[in-house]
Amino acid sequence: MVRPAIFLDRDGVISANLERDGKPVAPTSLNEFRLLPGVVDAVHRLKDAGYLIIVCTNQPDVATGRTPRTAVDAMHDLVRAKLQVDDIKTCFHIDADACLCRKPKPGMIFDAAREHSIDLSRSYMVGDRWRDICAGRAAGCLTVFVDYGYEQEGPNEPDHVVGSLSEATQLILNGNGLP
Repeated sequence: MVRPAIFLDRDGVISANLERDGKPVAPTSLNEFRLLPGVVDAVHRLKDAGYLIIVCTNQPDVATGRTPRTAVDAMHDLVRAKLQVDDIKTCFHIDADACLCRKPKPGMIFDAAREHSIDLSRSYMVGDRWRDICAGRAAGCLTVFVDYGYEQEGPNEPDHVVGSLSEATQLILNGNGLP
């Protein structure tokens, strides 16, 4: 059975970003990691509506040594326990690695689509960075940008703009953007 999915970026969509030197950054330990308000309810509502929930996250701080892999694994264990997501796809590379999985490339989305029989044309990518939107668009998904007002260093042309995952959930459940 082919099903639609909601692809969620992790940091800034389901968990809070931290701020370092005036820029949003990922938490580096489980102690810094916290789910954003409304996320648990939003994910449960999307799952109840029949969507698969797949987290797709770039975590280059593992490659650079800022974050231990065990810390990322612990954060993802918490996400699985609290949100009951269907899968978590993680890219641990940096841009220089030129991998196929690091967003803005759609590799993680394509891998999940193959593994879970996902209909990408009926799926959404929800993210707070231009990389998320480009990856979703390249995969053929509708895109929803969670806008926190930070400066973006790349193209950002989402199908929809919202202020939170809760707002994105309402938009999706109302059928906005689907053909």
